[in-house]
Amino acid sequence: MLPEIKRPKEHDELLKRLNEEFEKKHKRSIELLSNIKSERERISRLLNRFKFQEPDLIYRFYHQSFKVFIMVPLIEQADKLFGDIAPEGAEINSWYGLIAKGGIGKAFDKQTTNENWLSEVPQILLAFWNAKYFLEQMTVAADELNEAPMTLPSGWAAVLYLYGLR
Repeated sequence: MLPEIKRPKEHDELLKRLNEEFEKKHKRSIELLSNIKSERERISRLLNRFKFQEPDLIYRFYHQSFKVFIMVPLIEQADKLFGDIAPEGAEINSWYGLIAKGGIGKAFDKQTTNENWLSEVPQILLAFWNAKYFLEQMTVAADELNEAPMTLPSGWAAVLYLYGLR
């Protein structure tokens, strides 16, 4: 028989804190999945608008057309939706927040936008594509997950990162 290994009290306390933190995040992920399922139609409608607009808006980017700014309200709607479905106590991922900020509240300026096109407008595309990605992953989660899993598919893990739950 092997001798019993004595762990320091600090080790047990650390394990307890880690487990509590995990349980708290998992509880929020359960709430998030429930919120996503409840808002599945809203998420899907917005995602369909992103998909429908994307080919034309990317063309507008290369055409250097002010119409690329049609992306801005779509990004703003997605950002609002993400906030609306957030579980209590969850915060939107700071990287996503910075990326989204690059596309929120932007407007075409006849005086400066065209001459600064490649320094201003790609930020809007990046925000658009990130918002679209999370909308896509939320629809997949709503359709494929019956519960918040412990072993995470990559798309669901990304959605959890969006809310600081991973």
